[in-house]
Amino acid sequence: MPKVTKKTLNCRGRLVDLTQPAVMGILNATPDSFFAGSRVTPNKTATTVAVEVAQQMLDDGATFLDIGGYSTRPGAAAVSPTEEADRVLPIIEAILANFPDALISIDTFRASVARQAVKSGASIVNDVAGGTLDPAMFETVAMLGVPYILMHMRGTPQTMQSLATYHNVVTEIIDELAIRLAELRSLGAKDIILDPGFGFAKTPTQNFELLDKLDAFQLFDEPILVGLSRKTTIWKTLNIRADEALNGTTVLNTAALLKGASILRVHDVREAVEAVKLTQQLKFFRA
Repeated sequence: MPKVTKKTLNCRGRLVDLTQPAVMGILNATPDSFFAGSRVTPNKTATTVAVEVAQQMLDDGATFLDIGGYSTRPGAAAVSPTEEADRVLPIIEAILANFPDALISIDTFRASVARQAVKSGASIVNDVAGGTLDPAMFETVAMLGVPYILMHMRGTPQTMQSLATYHNVVTEIIDELAIRLAELRSLGAKDIILDPGFGFAKTPTQNFELLDKLDAFQLFDEPILVGLSRKTTIWKTLNIRADEALNGTTVLNTAALLKGASILRVHDVREAVEAVKLTQQLKFFRA
């Protein structure tokens, strides 16, 4: 089984061991995220629902909870930084009020939202744009001193699908991430997680090639996050709906784990945790 050189993350003074891959549960404070099962609308009632969902995810074995207030599905409508913050901050605060040890990831490409979320207790910044949509993001995460998920994307959520042209999808993504990673390191950012960005400016065929060659990203010696949960690549390939894509998600998550993924970002935590436990058993035969 592939190995990752860097095996810990410092989340606000708490060391998270990634020797065994971790699972990140998705909670979207948006009305239009592509999978309805992940959505919680930010009002008093929905904040209560978010706490209940968070409890279930934590009970099912989630190490992280990823909270987002800006839908990044292809063609999603833009929202202002103020509205995005208003969506996510009450949920972060409510979850931490009930589960003080929960490790919250803020899913945003805006430095101002990241800053407010960390102030409210978030432990990780998950940037789908990899610093390309807010020039202040890299300096901000370096200053905040929290782990940063550097994802590959081209363009914006509104334009990315028109930019999925590559001569070699794997090497070009590696080259683009390497430039951004070097900039982050030059600013003093410590804990960086790499996300190849499945579905973001990539076609389904490119996503499968990227998954097949996922172990190539281990050259960076950084943890790799994979987010394939219920995405178009699965349900269009199988000619089903997103709400029918759990089995396909588990299959591709298993492939990602065997290729060296350290974190699975998912809608369905229990099934992902089971995939981790089962694939981990294989390491005893690959030593």
